[in-house]
Amino acid sequence: MAMKFEKRAEGEFFLDVSGYVCPHPQLYTKKALEKMRGGDRLEVIFDNPSSAESIAAMCDSTGDEIVQKLAEGGKYKWVIRKA
Repeated sequence: MAMKFEKRAEGEFFLDVSGYVCPHPQLYTKKALEKMRGGDRLEVIFDNPSSAESIAAMCDSTGDEIVQKLAEGGKYKWVIRKA
């Protein structure tokens, strides 16, 4: 289990925090977003259901927008646009 953060294209980033429990997915998501510019998009993969609440609350407080939410087979794939 290793956190994976990478730039996939200009303005497109990917973060996989599968296997981590709260508060780690939210903390890694916050750190990833801090490295990005406004308008950039971050695809986040996580499998801890309670992380959904903390990531959503963080985005509400920072103004970042969750533009896509998918859940399948215990995995969550969210796309966040940095404010």
